[in-house]
Amino acid sequence: MGDLTTIKPIWRKSTRTDSTTCVEVAGNLPGRVLVRDSKDPAGPALAFGSAAWRDFVRAVGR
Repeated sequence: MGDLTTIKPIWRKSTRTDSTTCVEVAGNLPGRVLVRDSKDPAGPALAFGSAAWRDFVRAVGR
């Protein structure tokens, strides 16, 4: 699985991104998903547990 300090997030832009809302998601980290504003890649990221993120995506209908 690897140490979380050595695994770098692989960011992908959301398919729902438009000119005003730019969201990127990194789902390659064990047990968590990161979400950030693609306009501010050095800024903060929100962290969600994998199950919570899966439930969220289902609830909003992808």
